[in-house]
Amino acid sequence: MTALSRFPRFFVTSPTPCPYLPGKQERKIFTELSGQHAGELNDALGRIGFRRSQSVAYRPSCAGCTACVSVRVVAGEFVPNSTQRKLIRRHADLEITACKPWATEEQFALLQRYLAKRHPGGGMAAMDENDYADMVEQSPVSSYVIEYREP
Repeated sequence: MTALSRFPRFFVTSPTPCPYLPGKQERKIFTELSGQHAGELNDALGRIGFRRSQSVAYRPSCAGCTACVSVRVVAGEFVPNSTQRKLIRRHADLEITACKPWATEEQFALLQRYLAKRHPGGGMAAMDENDYADMVEQSPVSSYVIEYREP
């Protein structure tokens, strides 16, 4: 591993309006995931709260605010509580499919509805179909899409 991949360069965004908390400002710290060790770097950063979008790993870095918390669940150790068990039973009919990262019109339409409802005017609201395809399909790490469908 080269020094650059072991010690990636990090950057901080300028403050922008927080999409979650009215009246707050958001900043992110981020780095590029590239090269043959992108997967290892992504795994390491994921353990300390980073998320990934395309080839960028990022996490909130907001001045005076720690409200956003990245959560990672160790699937093999997860034990649902009573509320979660009830929800699992209620939604037992859902069809769950792991798919190769390939963007579809149906997925993009769902994203547009979500963004319009939850993040109108946010940074992703202007995303077009090509931007969405890049987000899903262009990844330096192994990934897949999980689809949940009603029967």
